[in-house]
Amino acid sequence: MDMENIVQQSVASLVLKNHQIVPVLEKYNIDFCCKGKLSLQEACRDKGINVSDILTEIESVQKDAGGRSMPFVEMSQAQLVNHIIVHHHYYVRKAMPVIMGQLEKVAAKHGEHYPYMIKVKELFGIIQNEMDQHMRKEEVVLFPRIVEVERELGIDPNLQIPKDYLSGPISMMENEHDQAGDIMFQIRALTNNYKVPSGACTTFQVCLAGLSEFENDLHQHVHLENNILFPRVLESTLIK
Repeated sequence: MDMENIVQQSVASLVLKNHQIVPVLEKYNIDFCCKGKLSLQEACRDKGINVSDILTEIESVQKDAGGRSMPFVEMSQAQLVNHIIVHHHYYVRKAMPVIMGQLEKVAAKHGEHYPYMIKVKELFGIIQNEMDQHMRKEEVVLFPRIVEVERELGIDPNLQIPKDYLSGPISMMENEHDQAGDIMFQIRALTNNYKVPSGACTTFQVCLAGLSEFENDLHQHVHLENNILFPRVLESTLIK
């Protein structure tokens, strides 16, 4: 493996080539979706991480995976849309009210001793509201347009697509991805990387684990859209 080449590649491109390295990046809190354009070296520098430690684990994962490429790059746009809705939108809608219920209990019972959990509850409330609206806009506006355009281009490859028909809503979704990522970063910082306080009750522990899982899913969710689906859509609709 050319280590020098690996560290200079963007984090997003590395994930595209081998999705199995995602757990390694998650372990070191490397954002491969919203900040996926950073090189691995730059991402490690921002986090104060020794890049050689990550390279060792990535190499091990790649050997175990046998160099297999992630299946998402082989999917059609319609298949990607369906995967995102079935796996990620479904998870988010199911998880958010559960996590919020737990946060309300923890903030009420332990807020005096752990006031940061009150702030976490407020921030997650913002996430819950924004994600509900965000997913609705994707499912009602953007995703149907993506499926429609892919189908029509399959019939007529020279079809002219209005410039903002897809690029406009895609730009809006990417901005909202950044906002959600920033809020989850604040939650991670407030909870010291979801560290469970000594003597924390079961609800407190489960709540922090749920928040960590939610952030991990968000990263993979945004990665599929920002780094795979959206670039492919924009490339396919360039004026010929």
